[in-house]
Amino acid sequence: MEWIDHIILLSSGLIVLSILVGLVSTRFGAPLLLVFLILGMLAGEDGPGGIKFDNFYTAYGVGSLALAIILFDGGLRTERKDFRMVLAPAATLASAGVLITALITGAAAKWFMGIGWIEAMLVGSIVASTDAAAVFFLLNVRGVRLRDRLRATLEVEAGLNDPMAVFLTLTFLTLLQISAASPIEATIQTLMTQAVVQLLGGIFLGVLGGAVLLALVNRLSLSAGLYPVLAVAGGLFVFALAQTVGASGFLAVYLAGYVFGRRRHRATQIINRFTDGMAWLSQIAMFLILGLLITPSKMLPMLAASVGIALVLIFVARPIAGFLCLRPFRYTPREIGFVSWVGLRGAVPIYLGTIPILAGIPGSETWFSVVYMVVITSLVVQGWTIGLAGRWLHVVLPPRPQAPQRVDIDLPHDIGRSMIAYTVQPGSLAMRRSYPRLPLPDEVDIVSIVRDGDMHAPGELEQLAPGDDVLLMTPSDHVALLDRIFGAKAGNVRDTAVELLGEFIFAGDTPTGAVADLYEVKIPANQREVPLGLFMETHLLLRPRAGRRLRLGAIELIVAETRKSRVVRVGIELEPMEGSLRRFDPGMIWLRSTLWLPLSRAIGRFLPKVPTPAWWRR
Repeated sequence: MEWIDHIILLSSGLIVLSILVGLVSTRFGAPLLLVFLILGMLAGEDGPGGIKFDNFYTAYGVGSLALAIILFDGGLRTERKDFRMVLAPAATLASAGVLITALITGAAAKWFMGIGWIEAMLVGSIVASTDAAAVFFLLNVRGVRLRDRLRATLEVEAGLNDPMAVFLTLTFLTLLQISAASPIEATIQTLMTQAVVQLLGGIFLGVLGGAVLLALVNRLSLSAGLYPVLAVAGGLFVFALAQTVGASGFLAVYLAGYVFGRRRHRATQIINRFTDGMAWLSQIAMFLILGLLITPSKMLPMLAASVGIALVLIFVARPIAGFLCLRPFRYTPREIGFVSWVGLRGAVPIYLGTIPILAGIPGSETWFSVVYMVVITSLVVQGWTIGLAGRWLHVVLPPRPQAPQRVDIDLPHDIGRSMIAYTVQPGSLAMRRSYPRLPLPDEVDIVSIVRDGDMHAPGELEQLAPGDDVLLMTPSDHVALLDRIFGAKAGNVRDTAVELLGEFIFAGDTPTGAVADLYEVKIPANQREVPLGLFMETHLLLRPRAGRRLRLGAIELIVAETRKSRVVRVGIELEPMEGSLRRFDPGMIWLRSTLWLPLSRAIGRFLPKVPTPAWWRR
C-alpha cells in the first residue's frame, strides 16, 4: 500500500510547490494559472518529474468536480445588482458570442489543420468559451479594478458560457458519430431537444437547488464547521443531479451559488472563506492534472497550426463576437475591446478536449494537443497583458486604498446586519475627519471604540487614531464603503493616466449637499438636492467625459464614468494637484445656477439652443 503514500506525498508536494512558485511569479506579472499548467507539464513525462499520466477519465472527473466548485464560488460572489444590470448582454455574449467564436475559429482550424468541416467545428467549439477560473481569478485576485458594468459583464459571462460550449461540442461530436444511414432530421431534432432540456433544466434545478440549500443552512442547527461543508456538498449535489437528468450542471451550479449567496444566511463568513479556499485548491489541482496530461514533444508537429488558430481566436473571432453581441447594448468601443481581450482560455477548453478522446474519435489526441497550445498562447498573450490593455483602453479604475484590518463577526441570519471590527489605518479617511463628521451611512452604527485596551462609547473620542479598533453594525451592502473609509490611502499613482479618477467614488445620483457636508464645502442652498452627476454636467460647461475635473473648495470632483452623455459616477480627490483643472468658487456657482441657467432654459423654450458664450468659460 506504499503507492497510496507516494500519491499523497506527490500531490501535496506539487500543490505546495505551486503556491510557492505562484507567489514569486505574480511579482513578474505572470498569469498564475499558466504557472500551474507549466508545473504540471514539468512534472509530466517529458519533464524532470517523469510522471507518466494518461488517464483521461480521471482528468475528466477531476475537471468536472473542480469546475463545479469554481462556478459555485463564482455564483456566491456575483452581486444581485450586477447580475440584473448585465444579464442581457452577458447572456447574449455567452450564447450567440460563443457560437460566433466557434464558427470563425472552426474555419481557421479547417484552414490550418486541413481537416473536415465537422472536425474543424468541433475544435472551434472546444476553444470557444472563456474560462471561469481564469476570469474569476483576474477579477478577484489579480487586482484589476474595472467599472461595475464591465466587471459584471465579464463575471456573468464566464459563469454562463460553459453550457453553450458543452452543447456545441456534444453537437459536433454527435454529428461525427452518426452513420450515413441515420436520418439527419431526427438527429437535429434530438440535438435541439437536448439544448432546450439543458438550458431550462439547468435554470430550474439551479434556482430550486440554491433556494433549498439556503433553507437548509438557515433552519438546521449545526456545528459552525459543518455549514461550509453542507454548502459545498449541496452545490455539488445540484451539479451532479442536473448532469444526471440531462440538464446543464455548469449552469445549475452557478445559479445555485448565486441564489444561495444573495440572501442572508448563517455562517456567511465561514462559508465564503471555505469556498474561496476550495476554489483555489480546485484550480491548482485541475491545472496540475491537465498539465500532466500533455506531452510537449507530441505538440511540436502541430505548433504552427495551433498558434495560427490561437491568433485568429484572439484577434478576429472574439473581437467580432464581442462587437456583434455588445454593440446593441451601447457598450463603447473601448469596453468592447477590453471584453474581447479578456476572453481568456483556460481549463474549460482542455477539459472539453478530453471528451472526443473518451468517445474514441480518431485523431482526437492531435486535436487535444492543438487545444492545449491554444490555451497556453491565450494565457501568455492575453493573460500577461491584461493590465496593459486596460490602461491603454482607459477602462480600469484606480486601486482601492489598502485593505484595512477587518474582523467579520457572524450574527443570526434574521438580523439583516453584520458586526465588523476595523483597525484604523494611518492616512485613512477616518483619521482625516473628526468623529462626529465620519462619512458613515445612516444604517451604520458604531458600537464601541477600543483604544489602548480601553473601551469607549460612541462620542467619547473627538478624533480616531491609528490602531484604534472600531466595532460597527452594518448592512453587508456598506462593507465596501467602510473598507475605503478605514483603509489606508493608496500610494502615489499619479504617473499613470488611468488612475486619475480620485480616491473615492460616488454614484451620480448622490445629492451634492451630502458630499459638500462630508468634505466641508460651501454650496448654494438651491444646489444641495441636485444629483452630483447633474451638478458636474451643469458646471463643467463642457461635454462631460472621464477624467474631466471641477475644483470645489478644497476638493476636486472628477468625472469617473459617463453613460449616454450623463455622469453616472463621480470621483473625489482630497489632495488636488495645483493648476490642473477648472476652478469654481461658491459665488460663481450661485451666479450660474441662479442667473444663467434659468435664463438659458427660458430662452430655449422659444429659440434654438443657445450656446454657452466663450467669455463664460474659465
